[in-house]
Amino acid sequence: MRSTIYKLWITTLTITLTVPCLYAQKATNPIIYADVPDISIERVGNSYYMSSTTMHMSPGVPIMKSNDLVTWKTVGYAYDTLANIDATNLTNGKNMYGEGSWASSIRFHNGTYYVSTFSANTGKMHIYSTKNIEKGPWKARSFAPDLGDHSLFFDDDGKAYMISGSGDLRLVELKDDLSGIKPGGTDQVIIKKANVPSGGIGLGPEGSQLFKINGKYYLFNITWPPGHVRTVIIHRADKITGPYEGRIGLQDLGVAQGGLVEAPNGAWYSYLFRDYGSVGRIPYLVPVKWEDGWPVFGNHGKVTDTLDLPAGKGLIPGIVASDEFARKKGERALPLVWQWNHNPDNSLWSVTARKGYLRLTTGRIDTNFLTARNSLTQRTIGPVCSGTVSLDVSNMKDGDFAGLGLLQKNYGLAGVKITGDSKAIVMINASTGKPVEAQTIPLNQKVVYFKAECNFTNRKDVANFFYSLDGKTWIPLGTQLKMAYTFPHFMGYRFALFNYATKNIGGAADFDFFHITDSISPEK
Repeated sequence: MRSTIYKLWITTLTITLTVPCLYAQKATNPIIYADVPDISIERVGNSYYMSSTTMHMSPGVPIMKSNDLVTWKTVGYAYDTLANIDATNLTNGKNMYGEGSWASSIRFHNGTYYVSTFSANTGKMHIYSTKNIEKGPWKARSFAPDLGDHSLFFDDDGKAYMISGSGDLRLVELKDDLSGIKPGGTDQVIIKKANVPSGGIGLGPEGSQLFKINGKYYLFNITWPPGHVRTVIIHRADKITGPYEGRIGLQDLGVAQGGLVEAPNGAWYSYLFRDYGSVGRIPYLVPVKWEDGWPVFGNHGKVTDTLDLPAGKGLIPGIVASDEFARKKGERALPLVWQWNHNPDNSLWSVTARKGYLRLTTGRIDTNFLTARNSLTQRTIGPVCSGTVSLDVSNMKDGDFAGLGLLQKNYGLAGVKITGDSKAIVMINASTGKPVEAQTIPLNQKVVYFKAECNFTNRKDVANFFYSLDGKTWIPLGTQLKMAYTFPHFMGYRFALFNYATKNIGGAADFDFFHITDSISPEK
């Protein structure tokens, strides 16, 4: 009897311990808890490549790679500079916050990778192509007009098309070299009032993505009917020109806008994203089965928390990463996780002027953080994260302000201000949309440390700043930042290393390191 009870106890214990382990080894949604919106995915062999939107950031249109659809790494960008105009350069009072380049489309055709995007700032379509998506180089083409929320599509006969629009969806045929719309080619509205499947009212269909599967054309769009969450609608047709029939594909949690991808083993997934407060728009994967020639999403139309895929390895260092600013011969000056807020002035930053440091030098007078050029950024990540910097202020000048920021319209800053011969630690809180100097502390040394901790758990969306005089003991600084996702910026919060001048140019801020972790201090 004891033997039987013991065996039963061991069996129960084994199940109790094993089931959570098996559960923990599964991938979970969101697959990327960070701002990676408007995703487009293309599988080539056993590798997946994804493009996304980073609007006012430079370089732009990030290219990410995965071998399992779960763990992703940034491997490049489609362009270094979208354009050289006032809006992209943050000059003459112009900016492109919330604009820049929008929803991209990635395709692989006849041995070449293509990434297309559009911009209201340039008024053009931009198409980039390369034979080697991870190393480049990229060839750039552009033409007017810009076709909003488009889908680039190569048909089996070799013809290239774009579908674009909101409300009525338009199909245009492109020239063979993709340099513009083909004169005399197909140019027609293929679906009028395309949000009819979701009620015909509210947000018109956007974010077109077109696929051809088993001889049929499937067009994905996002709508937002009043009283409901954001919704995936799908139209299908036997010809690219239609007629199309449509239905709701998914209406759960607001997870929407994306498309389809098939794994090498024949499994299908829909890649989508979810608006999730101040961290931004975060990607989800939803399993797909086929019934009567239609894709059927998730578990009876519901987004699943877990996926029958291996657990992800985290977002560090593939999506964000720490940086000691120490470079070996042949290494990139800046790892791919970094992007500048707008186009940088490359003459005013360096990782070689002082070995082991990022030096940001002022070259003009600015009035505030949002107008300052050469702010270097990385995404924040959820559910929680912290970013830490070491700052040497020895070479800053009267009127300079440098430190660590959280970039969005309602930003927060922790840094050092120089006034005459005096130095002060300052925290700026712009939770209300207007910057407020929340705390000022005299500083009597050359090196100081700053930390920003973000909590996005269940859309809590708060951040706290700290400073340290020795890099070990952290002291709360200023007031709590209430973060908000605003449409003027249309982007999740980003860590930003900044330095700008209000009186004199030529001052330099030296950052010894940037460290990012997926943890924050315990709440007291």
